[in-house]
Amino acid sequence: MAAPRPPFLYLLIGFASWPIVRYLYRVRWRDRANVPPSGGAVIASNHVSNFDPWPLSLGLFPGRYLRYMAKQELFRPPLGWVIRGCGGFPVDRANPDRNALATAVELCREGSVVVMFPEGTRRAKGLRKKLEAQPHTGAARIALRAGVPLVPVAVAGTDRLARLGRLAVAYGRPLELDDLASLPRREAAELATDRLMAAIAELERSLGAPSG
Repeated sequence: MAAPRPPFLYLLIGFASWPIVRYLYRVRWRDRANVPPSGGAVIASNHVSNFDPWPLSLGLFPGRYLRYMAKQELFRPPLGWVIRGCGGFPVDRANPDRNALATAVELCREGSVVVMFPEGTRRAKGLRKKLEAQPHTGAARIALRAGVPLVPVAVAGTDRLARLGRLAVAYGRPLELDDLASLPRREAAELATDRLMAAIAELERSLGAPSG
């Protein structure tokens, strides 16, 4: 089954912002070939700022259409229209949302790339931060259920956009998960998440970014 084509707004924003990211922020994309060129996949990244999806997506643009879970509070009009047009779909972070996970699994099976941030929330929000960054098993659960590659990614520099600091994105090799197939779902997801977070931390270190 061919992957769904990106909507016009996704392409418009991508083509308009690619030169900004590439030349103004001098982004360095590394090992993009680690992301499968076709078929479904789950990309799991560290979460430094709300702008992380920007360079992460453009490193694979326009060949791959990336889909993002976003907290449901962001889907009120008019912002919600933009988020949906850019590939977003809602998730309720306050409660377990099986529908969102099922949607992500279905998107992967259709050939889309779903992007997840296992930490659940970006690391630095200042004094009013309420949620601490802790790894969640959602990315691993989706990849295991959909039977698609789980690709670790690290982003650096998105917390310094105002200073026009250089951006960097490293795409890791898909994780080996075949040995987890015989385990109970929960145990398999937890072990896969441990491997995932270790791989992301290693990628961050390779970019010279803090991993905790």
